[in-house]
Amino acid sequence: MSVSTTGTEPGLSEAQFSRVREWVYRRTGIQFADNKRYFVDKRVQACVREHGGGFDAWFAGLRLGANAALAQELINELTVNETYFLREDHQFDALVKSVLPRVAAERRATGSTDPIRILSLPCSTGEEPYSIGLRLLEDWGDIEDFDVEIVAGDIDTRVLQFAQRGEYGPRSMQRVPLAVRTRWFDRVKADTHRVKPDLRDAIDFRIVNVCDTESMRAYRDFDVVFCRNLLIYFDEISSRRAAENLFGALRPGGHLFLGHSESMSRISPIFTPVRLPEGIVYQRPPIGAAP
Repeated sequence: MSVSTTGTEPGLSEAQFSRVREWVYRRTGIQFADNKRYFVDKRVQACVREHGGGFDAWFAGLRLGANAALAQELINELTVNETYFLREDHQFDALVKSVLPRVAAERRATGSTDPIRILSLPCSTGEEPYSIGLRLLEDWGDIEDFDVEIVAGDIDTRVLQFAQRGEYGPRSMQRVPLAVRTRWFDRVKADTHRVKPDLRDAIDFRIVNVCDTESMRAYRDFDVVFCRNLLIYFDEISSRRAAENLFGALRPGGHLFLGHSESMSRISPIFTPVRLPEGIVYQRPPIGAAP
């Protein structure tokens, strides 16, 4: 059975759906349940129509890796990108009021001149890393005393291009105070704002797959990692692999922020939960910490 090329023919067969689901899982760690069948069907059909030649030819190219663009196109179609500025703002409070003061105190105590490094993934269309930058610039008193590097990564190349452009509409901007909007955004249309160059150029956007252990080895010695609302899409095996890769990305003593519905205690014991006034974060134990 081939994939529909019109709106009236059936979508994927059970076997085709299973093959695509397994490929996506092995490549990204994301596992689509049966109730996501319609979502997957429509996006796979779009990819097959773009490629031409029917499902079998398309999937053969995907599976054999003959055309890297096929794989990236499917990943782009199947990833979910729902975000806005200053989402779960209490975690940014924790960053500027509790976590970064600890990092700064440690740097001063040791005389280290290393930059403070923050990793945001999956960064989606960029609202999270830009929110981190905004809160540091607006609310962290030590920002003038330290160099800060913010790296933002996602598996979806289209959202990375959107993030680098830095243009946002009302939904994304709904929680940005007017004074902050005036200082750090330019209005480019009646309902569209663009992040000003000083902030936009400060974020390093990259393709990152948190489940790819080999490629994640390039990310090390971060003081803070934001990985919010991603692990809920993984099964137990993928979640554990992602946790280990996030652990490796942090320096000893570094802190991990998860989404409000996620709990590392149900995934892996390698992190230490830390209760801050603003909420719970997870820490890679410092060197010499008791097990």
